[in-house]
Amino acid sequence: MSTLRLGDIAPDFHAETTQGPINFYEYLGDSWGVLFSHPADFTPVCTTELGTVANYLPEFSKRNTKVIALSVDGLESHKEWIKDINETQNTEVNFPIIADEDKKIATLYDMLHPNASDKFTVRSVFVIGADKKIKLTLTYPASTGRNFDELLRVIDSLQLTANYSVATPANWKDGEDVVIAPAIPDSDIPAKFPKGHTPIKPYLRLTPQPNK
Repeated sequence: MSTLRLGDIAPDFHAETTQGPINFYEYLGDSWGVLFSHPADFTPVCTTELGTVANYLPEFSKRNTKVIALSVDGLESHKEWIKDINETQNTEVNFPIIADEDKKIATLYDMLHPNASDKFTVRSVFVIGADKKIKLTLTYPASTGRNFDELLRVIDSLQLTANYSVATPANWKDGEDVVIAPAIPDSDIPAKFPKGHTPIKPYLRLTPQPNK
């Protein structure tokens, strides 16, 4: 399987999960999705990550985004691990974790990086739009936990820029000024951005976030 790139259609699949068998596309429905992998069950960093996602689930729901995790261990192992996650992270894991013992899905999504580990998946993240296209990919080494505040920030940016002719500048957060797309001529700005704009350079024009 070649590496999945931005704009590619996310491959569909069937899987056994802690919430029963699923079809990926049916699970997502009209929502956005976050598919993220874990090297193995009962690992310390993964335990904190899954607990964090469980606690952040209302934030993902606000963004019409469903989450689903993957590990190459089996279903019974996942279920036992969830007990530890709930206990240590003061939460309740209420999203599916895929059991990918044969590594079919990990292979499909290129989550196995032999130079990092020939046994375990790396910490991959795929953000998938409602159109089933891949909007963002991230790959972390097994030793580094992910920043889910950053993931929410990126989803805010992706959803905003999908609907308006804007881009988001460095370190942007929801509610801050955005950049008007270079393709928009100055003459069209008053109609498209009635909140006004600030020209910094001909190619750098700021405007208040249009959906706020």
